[in-house]
Amino acid sequence: MRNVALGLILSAVSVPCFAQTVLKSEPLILAPYEIVLVQDASCPSGKVLKVTGAIRGLHRRKVCVSLASEQASLATATP
Repeated sequence: MRNVALGLILSAVSVPCFAQTVLKSEPLILAPYEIVLVQDASCPSGKVLKVTGAIRGLHRRKVCVSLASEQASLATATP
């Protein structure tokens, strides 16, 4: 009985950690290799811009990805 209760508690806590919020604009400061999802007009409908931070002197990596593959929540956050 304890194992079942412990399993339910751990699964309830870990599920929200997998979702990412979709930002309205790209943040000015982004840590190296940090990934953010941005709702951008440059991507077609149903897709969001996936921005990966880079080390100093290199450009950020930007790719349009579908929402389902990234498991992002549609909640918007302010940077």
